[in-house]
Amino acid sequence: LQLVESGGGLVQPGGSLRLACGASAEFILRPYAIGWFRQAPGKEREGVSCISSRYDTPYYLGSAQGRFTISRDNAKNTVYLQMDSLRPEDTGVYYCAVGYSDYNCLRASVYDYWGQGAQVTVSS
Repeated sequence: LQLVESGGGLVQPGGSLRLACGASAEFILRPYAIGWFRQAPGKEREGVSCISSRYDTPYYLGSAQGRFTISRDNAKNTVYLQMDSLRPEDTGVYYCAVGYSDYNCLRASVYDYWGQGAQVTVSS
């Protein structure tokens, strides 16, 4: 399995980015929980958002609630993270991950496979 993140970049505070997480063709993302994690320089990796396996329930880090939206496009076998009202503290490398959890999936221990990461920089 290969996971590939795309959509990172440099954006000004208050701007938006949409990250995408795709998988190698033979792996179908739909039955699995997909998580988005980020790691800022000098900080530990933290869960930003995830969508659970069976019920497609979204979960968000408190500071992301109301600004970020996670969604699946099953036809494209892709999971998106729409990030609006971005802040400098949202800067970091964003990773998507695949695992299995029917409920709260913001724990890194849920996930077995990780992408290589995409840089998001929020700066004026």
